Amino acid sequence: MAASISTEPVVQLSHIEKSFGPVQVLKDVALEMYRGEVLCLVGENGAGKSTLIKIMTGAVSRDGGTYLIDGQDVGYPSPSQARELGVGVVYQELSLLPEVSVEENLLMGRLPVRWGIVNKQELRERAMGMLERVGLNKVNPGVLISELPVATRQMVEIAKVLGANARIVIFDEPTTALSEDDARHLLQLIDRLKKEEGVSVLYVTHRLEEIFELGDRITVLRDGQFITTAATSQFTHDSLIRSMVGRQIETLYPKRGHKDVGKTVLAVQGLRLKGSPYPINLEVHAGEIVGLGGLVGAGRTETVRAIFGADPVDAGKVFVDGVPLPARSPRQAVRAGLGLLTEDRKELGLLADLSIRENVTVAKLSAVSQYGVISRKQEESLVNELVPHLRLKFHSIEQPISSLSGGNQQKVLLSRWLATNAKILLLDEPTKGVDVGAKADIYTIIGDLAAHGLGIIVVSSYLPELLGICDRVIVLHDFGVTGELPIAEATEEAVLQLASTAPMRANAT
Repeated sequence: MAASISTEPVVQLSHIEKSFGPVQVLKDVALEMYRGEVLCLVGENGAGKSTLIKIMTGAVSRDGGTYLIDGQDVGYPSPSQARELGVGVVYQELSLLPEVSVEENLLMGRLPVRWGIVNKQELRERAMGMLERVGLNKVNPGVLISELPVATRQMVEIAKVLGANARIVIFDEPTTALSEDDARHLLQLIDRLKKEEGVSVLYVTHRLEEIFELGDRITVLRDGQFITTAATSQFTHDSLIRSMVGRQIETLYPKRGHKDVGKTVLAVQGLRLKGSPYPINLEVHAGEIVGLGGLVGAGRTETVRAIFGADPVDAGKVFVDGVPLPARSPRQAVRAGLGLLTEDRKELGLLADLSIRENVTVAKLSAVSQYGVISRKQEESLVNELVPHLRLKFHSIEQPISSLSGGNQQKVLLSRWLATNAKILLLDEPTKGVDVGAKADIYTIIGDLAAHGLGIIVVSSYLPELLGICDRVIVLHDFGVTGELPIAEATEEAVLQLASTAPMRANAT
């Protein structure tokens, strides 16, 4: 039987205040959640969404305000107390232990123990029931988490949260690492939990189309302050963006005009990724933005990493300005004029403990040093030359990069490669985990860089992004190219059709 939205709030936060040292991150914030609804919490990075979630889950204590569940003041709950009250959270970065079985992850801390021994049969039965609830009937509860694909791990995480009797579930950017099909499945599950089980859902995402598809109401935060709450039907895409960023963004993607591309700056010939029989051939011209499309596992990330020399290949050559790279290594790639913005900026891009200044200059220390000694003055000069063009928001170039929002961290990483005088940029998921305002900035920056003659490859699992900023889209499947589309012909349907087509055997070697 379908669950109806209750008339009394299940969760009520009022006049919430929170500061970290001298910085106030939440000021007079309010939020209400009802049974059987999806409330979308939106705002730019730095708006206070993560802090508010941590207050709800007990990970952070608020400085002021009230927190009610079912009309009762819950005080300042610890994480375990918040879970007992029915609050669960599914984070973008999963909390599962990779080298532990699915069933043990599901019941971690609640293992069925008798006389000091885990009851294997009961463990298996309870785990299977939890998996069935989220549609994972075919998953073996005994396999290790590390053996599962990302999308399945995400569903296991949800099963774990629901299995702890959560009735207030927070989803924090849950579709960022998922394919279109897997994201669709997740949204359908959330809709079912809302309608059939009456779960109260707080949904956080930067993907506006998910908000309008899934959300019943939207709460907007800006700079740590409550802006508005209203039914989703009362917003348009433009009005929601305006509420979030406090300014009008005329269009998310730069306007297209006639573009004259230059010479070929990057040529990839017969590149075969490890274990693949399909050679990859592509070219990028000066001033051109080329998209790499395909489903999860198609080989997009592996292709740009192979071009950059970060991953070994079975065959193939890479030419920059017609000159072959002399060695398959990132060092040689950088010297030739390539730069790689990695998909996982936290693990493979940022030097979290270092300053903005150090993160910008680390790839080109020769430009800011003499006789092996780094010149602080030269570093500052280089950073101050690059940063103004990237719409970067910061207090000082000496602040740690970890203190910046995701969008500003991406801009710093872009400036790192500009500091090397790169001719070709390989951008892997450049707006992953980035809010809508920063996305617009990054798209503009990419367009400006192309206009100044750089050749750019963009990898993105978000098709509207590829179609919005690229001049051509090359589609991969199974580590091989299945087709190429000029942007005038590159619809979502056309890209997805190629993405599900095997490379022609005639291309095999």
